[in-house]
Amino acid sequence: MPPSSKERDRWNQKYRESVDSCREPDPFLPYAFAEYIRPLFPDVGHALDLAGGTGRHAIWLARQGWEATLIDIANVGIAQAQQNSGALASRVHCVEGDLTRFEASQMQFDLVMVFFYLERTIFPEIVKAIRPGGILIYKTLTHSQLESGGPKDPAYLLEKGELLRLAESLEVLHYREQVAEKATAELVARKKPSPSSPKSRGG
Repeated sequence: MPPSSKERDRWNQKYRESVDSCREPDPFLPYAFAEYIRPLFPDVGHALDLAGGTGRHAIWLARQGWEATLIDIANVGIAQAQQNSGALASRVHCVEGDLTRFEASQMQFDLVMVFFYLERTIFPEIVKAIRPGGILIYKTLTHSQLESGGPKDPAYLLEKGELLRLAESLEVLHYREQVAEKATAELVARKKPSPSSPKSRGG
């Protein structure tokens, strides 16, 4: 079985077992939205949610008037995201895809967000997917999580300061590493605007 099929099966099983999992966004998204996104994009925009699972972040953005494109490898997670979207379904566009092979399309997004997913090799493509003047929100686990349980594979855990290095081509607006309920690194960074960039929505 190809690695991508094993990964899809693993996540599909997880979503089947946690149908009633939390639908609220990670607290970092509302914080980053209020502090950085809304001031830059008062007229709303279009976001890309990578490894978006059951849609808790994409749906939250849709409630703020945004459109969101969610990509995830797990078709069970995507089906749950579509169901969870309810009346907001027209603003949440779900795509099944293997993110280890992610390539930015010609369309660029005002906001790209990644929560609790790490595939280092696609980071240049993530940056390409951000339109000039757009924002990246990224939060995932660090090596310190090993001390309190969780993933044991270093492939899924950031080293100290690694997220800053991965985002070195962007202007960092916020960065923090902390150990609370989970050991995480969180980042808000902006892609340099081009002289012709509109002030709000791109695409």
